Amino acid sequence: MPASTPAPAPGRSTPESPTSRILRASFATEEAVYGVILVAGLIAVSGVHGATSFTVFATVMITVVVFWLAHLYAGTVAGHGLAHDRIVGIRESFRAAFRRSLGLLLSALIPSSILLLGTARVIDDRATIWVALWTCVAVLAVLGFVAFQRRGAPWPIRVLGSLTTAAFGVVIIVAKALIH
Repeated sequence: MPASTPAPAPGRSTPESPTSRILRASFATEEAVYGVILVAGLIAVSGVHGATSFTVFATVMITVVVFWLAHLYAGTVAGHGLAHDRIVGIRESFRAAFRRSLGLLLSALIPSSILLLGTARVIDDRATIWVALWTCVAVLAVLGFVAFQRRGAPWPIRVLGSLTTAAFGVVIIVAKALIH
């Protein structure tokens, strides 16, 4: 019989795995917000001319991966060298850039999965584009809420932060509606 993990002492939390720490640190970051806005813009522009959900998905994924790699490269180069009277090696710089930039890549997963539902014909192509766009708004709202929650803001400020962050996605939707 496997040994059970002892319960944490009162007032202490269980230790986080390295993967959990990286994911938590990548969520509600400027890179994650930027990534969702990038995805929303790409969906809006790609879907204007009646493109299929697969075409929009491919455009989004290729563009997001290229932006992420460029962000990772730029962060690695910028962080490498002398920092606060010490030398930062290329590996350390890469790891830090990877942690910071991961939100940009991860933020594309939820709206992209919606686009895959359209590709699989679970949702109509036209509806898929709109559902993916509104999903971006919802993800932005969550990112805004979590960002203000982490800073210990009272709940009305969290809600205001959530609405403000989501407004960036709404602006893209309005632009798409006007262009379409």
